[in-house]
Amino acid sequence: MDSGNHTWVSEFVFLGLSQTQELQFFLFLLFLFVYTTTVTGNLLIMVTVTSDSRLHTPMYFLLRNLAVLDLCFSSVTAPKMLVDFLAEKKTISYQGCMAQIFFFHLLGGGTVFFLSVMAYDRYIAISRPLHYVTIMNTQVCVGLVVATWIGGFVHSIVQLVLMLPLPFCGPNILDNFYCDIPQVLRLACTDTSILEFLMISNSGMLVFIWFLLVLISYTVILVMLRSHSVQARRKAASTCTTHIIVVSMIFIPSIYIYARPFTSFPMDKAVSISHTVMTPMLNPIIYALRNQEMQATMKRLGKRLVISSRK
Repeated sequence: MDSGNHTWVSEFVFLGLSQTQELQFFLFLLFLFVYTTTVTGNLLIMVTVTSDSRLHTPMYFLLRNLAVLDLCFSSVTAPKMLVDFLAEKKTISYQGCMAQIFFFHLLGGGTVFFLSVMAYDRYIAISRPLHYVTIMNTQVCVGLVVATWIGGFVHSIVQLVLMLPLPFCGPNILDNFYCDIPQVLRLACTDTSILEFLMISNSGMLVFIWFLLVLISYTVILVMLRSHSVQARRKAASTCTTHIIVVSMIFIPSIYIYARPFTSFPMDKAVSISHTVMTPMLNPIIYALRNQEMQATMKRLGKRLVISSRK
């Protein structure tokens, strides 16, 4: 396409969640609360796990890293969304849009891979309980975490390499509150059908197949629990149920967004909110509410902080 015949897009305009000023202020307060809860909850998990030596186990090491991923993932979209609620014109530069896509898929892809690491951790804990600490030693845990970040980076860089050569010559209006591939791809002034197929294969099929594998792994784990004592079975089943809830909250919206043609549907924004804003807030709440050990440690930490503040 001849670049001389077009005015190239230097920024994109978000339509956001609402055009009504009163509703936008209400949404600002609502999502400010959600984002503050997300930051507080995930920081609390990080501090709790780090401060208590009794939680220096592979499972809690991985849980702390999931909190890091959730905090960073929500921070890719939420701060910009909050600023835009109060802005008259919601814009993002072309470079900013591409950067948002990169970090969104880096952290989102990393989370997808990381959830399979957590499933593997539960499998070892239940199938090889006597050798669990030996198998899931510090080096292995660090290696698995690094591998998930590398996996997220490779996934994200592939998306970016496919997006950067595309010409954008107008229109530049995105019917969303953040930059993501399905909406941005539709604005390219060239045929993107082959590229759309490649991206659905890269993102959609990857997340769908990964979801099935993770579910199968948890099914195997739950079947294995039949040979354990009632108390051990109850504790392991509670942990696995928590993980399955989190896995479903992350994977199902991702499958909806990426494993289908990039056409617009009425539910898109609601699913995007669930995927980008709500899930990172709910993850620490789910883990804290369902984990008695985490609750007890948080109470001890709170008591220590109260005692130290009185001195």
